[in-house]
Amino acid sequence: MKRDVTHLKKWQQKIHEVIFGYETTAGKLFDVILLVVILASVMEVMLGSVPQIKQEYLLVLNILEWIFTILFSLEYIARLVSSPNPLKYVFSFMGIIDLLSLIPTYLGLFIDGTHALSVIRSIRLIRVFRILKLTHFMGGAEQLGNALWSSRHKIIVFLGTVLCLVVIIGTMIYTIEGGENGFTSIPKSIYWAIVTITTVGYGDLAPGTWLGQTLASALMIIGYAILAVPTGIVTNEIMRTELSRNSGSCPNCKTKDLPQRSNYCLHCGVKLP
Repeated sequence: MKRDVTHLKKWQQKIHEVIFGYETTAGKLFDVILLVVILASVMEVMLGSVPQIKQEYLLVLNILEWIFTILFSLEYIARLVSSPNPLKYVFSFMGIIDLLSLIPTYLGLFIDGTHALSVIRSIRLIRVFRILKLTHFMGGAEQLGNALWSSRHKIIVFLGTVLCLVVIIGTMIYTIEGGENGFTSIPKSIYWAIVTITTVGYGDLAPGTWLGQTLASALMIIGYAILAVPTGIVTNEIMRTELSRNSGSCPNCKTKDLPQRSNYCLHCGVKLP
């Protein structure tokens, strides 16, 4: 959707054309440069987590981080002054991401021990979605989120069942193994049950008795079936939503033949997909 920038001053419109003008030469060049800077800044964060590199090139990494932070700060300010609605940008998803990526570096000036927050800087990578125009696909993410929310009761029941199962199996394997082979407590045995039922299988714990191995085998087979359950629940909800959208009916009260452009059901008031 094209933004109304007629109320902005000439210099603000020029900045807006460069930052938001995806089809202009200046806008494309800006996007390419910004993409390179974002990828370079994320690479700097990754390299800074390697002890040997951090110890040898700490000064270089700090200088690079400040260069990136200043560049992103200037970009953030430019987006603010050239946006038709600055407050809308500030509280938008991408606006919050832009701000969060700047905070750790500036906090380091006033507060010691903020190096743990440096991981937040890696969220700059999310900004690639905007540059590559991938925000158009956010509707799909919203649809998935709605499906998860609509299926929450079924998922909670499913997770509760799985929790009960791993507690029971964990207690059983502890009893069967008799505290041997690493099963020294029920909590540790429950940990083994969770690792096994999710088919992760770290291998740090393994039953040694034939009965324990039989139980482990059964749990592994059950695990494959369990992994498919939440997928089926969410997929079913997505399909139900799609059918409701195509048929013009409400997924909540099943009212049919609703107006095509209705945002809410005229009968129950639920927001339509």
